[in-house]
Amino acid sequence: MAAVANARMSFAMFRRLVAGAALPILAVSVGPPRLGAQQSAWRCPDPASVVGDLRGPLAHVRYLADDQLEGRAVATRGERCAGDYIAAQFRVLGLRPAGDGETWFQAWMVRTGSAAGIGNAFALTGADSTPFALGEDWIPYGFSASARVLAPLAGAPGETGEPRADAAHEQLDGRALVIEGAAPHPHAAAPDAHRVASSAAAMGAAALIVLLDGAAELPSLEAERRAPLAIPVVAVRGDAADRVRAATASGLSASLVTAIEPVRGEARNVAALLPGSDPHGGQTLVIGAHYDHLGFGGPGSLSPGASGEVHNGADDNASGTAVLIEAARELVTGPRLAQNVLFIAFTGEERGLWGSAHYVESPLLPLDGTVAMLNLDMVGRVANDALTVFGTGTAEEWTGVLDRANAATASPLALRYNSDGFGASDHSSFYAQAIPVLHFFSNTHPEYHRVEDDWELVNAEGMGRVTDLVVAVTREVIPAAGLASLTPVEGAGNPQGVAGPADGSPARSGFQVRLGTIPDYSRESGGMRITGVREGSPAAQAGIEGGDIIVKFGAHTIEDVYGYMYALGEHEPGDEVEIVVLRDGERMVFTAVLAAGSSGE
Repeated sequence: MAAVANARMSFAMFRRLVAGAALPILAVSVGPPRLGAQQSAWRCPDPASVVGDLRGPLAHVRYLADDQLEGRAVATRGERCAGDYIAAQFRVLGLRPAGDGETWFQAWMVRTGSAAGIGNAFALTGADSTPFALGEDWIPYGFSASARVLAPLAGAPGETGEPRADAAHEQLDGRALVIEGAAPHPHAAAPDAHRVASSAAAMGAAALIVLLDGAAELPSLEAERRAPLAIPVVAVRGDAADRVRAATASGLSASLVTAIEPVRGEARNVAALLPGSDPHGGQTLVIGAHYDHLGFGGPGSLSPGASGEVHNGADDNASGTAVLIEAARELVTGPRLAQNVLFIAFTGEERGLWGSAHYVESPLLPLDGTVAMLNLDMVGRVANDALTVFGTGTAEEWTGVLDRANAATASPLALRYNSDGFGASDHSSFYAQAIPVLHFFSNTHPEYHRVEDDWELVNAEGMGRVTDLVVAVTREVIPAAGLASLTPVEGAGNPQGVAGPADGSPARSGFQVRLGTIPDYSRESGGMRITGVREGSPAAQAGIEGGDIIVKFGAHTIEDVYGYMYALGEHEPGDEVEIVVLRDGERMVFTAVLAAGSSGE
């Protein structure tokens, strides 16, 4: 495809997206009730009854990864029990509460799902105008726009003929696009209604109507967290779907009112402080680990057909949380450090680094006094003495610090170093603020993001060795007297150009092209905020900077990271694309020439 600035999605590409492809419909199983009125009828399991005679990090993993915590999804009762458990461990150790209002928690509200609001209505024009029954005949998707539409119905371009490619936009402009859908295997390599609707909106469609076969289940709104798209998107089934098919063939119109309301819950980071001996030093080392996981599966699960089954996440990341607690124990009981150590158990990492992103936006201690962040994410499967440490290129001293610390432990590990400070875990939020980081990681395994990731499979002895290493690194960074001494590598976290070999853009997910941005996955709507920009990347060359919010990519209006990925996926290397961003509230336009993606990015 030739490089074209501001080109709309091609007719051929859109036709491949909708013609002959079944559309997965969100059918999320309804798990136990979330936090709310019924919370008082449900009690957190007693740690002693779950842990028994276990001690050390394995005891923490055993409790956090128990079925009764229901997978610790963000803003659920299982996550709340996990947070209470972590806070209790910090309290026993004699740490100081470091959360909001001298509590153990840094709390804020997050979107946990969607619900149908008041006023939803759907009817056809003409003689057959009996309104459809909400929840029985039809329902809006949780990512539907809330809008009122009266529009002629139109089948997908090309289904009833071969229109010219340059006429695709005219066929959809102002029309309600009607497509056939089904509910195939959740991991089928087929487009979904969200992506089709995003592309249809870019081509001028007024709405998307997905017709389901027979008595297929209507999509559930409960777990839908994505931002509203630009147009209404609804699913219709049974006899109602047949009526829509007939109306489309007859050239009739649809009257559609959609109202979607976000459902929100409280998310909590757990924070505890070990004060330094020097009250005037003002420096802090952050040690963090996320404690949330996937709950009952859904997006992120790699277990086919396991939606509704508890994903315990023993290694991801009960293991890192366990080492966090045990490292705090060792540092509390050992010689006092001159500077502060802040221990944080983050939530929402699995949803896009929500907890760490919230922390750096609302830090509990000044970021300009934060000397480094040590991240523990998946450290429960140490095998053959191997442990990978990411971020060694973010401070000049890291390699020497790690070598000395490892040699000082009773059982040194075979450390593998990776210089990149960005990655799919919470340290990225800190590196984007020019803070040196390390990420300790014992590698992936066949149980990763599957229901089989249970406590019996973790390596307790390996977690003990990781704990020793983290404690030794902490004592290398923060001396017994005086200030810490780390020198961030020049350009580290610099929004105008972050060095590093890996690209944080969706090209990692198999896209042909890359822009070179590090997305901020915590932003719900209003554009896709960029955490950082790779040095020398197309984004950097175009003048785009970290902190910019992409609101338009070519013909696509961008509400969130999903829309950005869809827009990126419609291009080829060498395409010239106009990108609109918000920078400090000002709308700015840049032109970027997209580069080829590479494997592993």
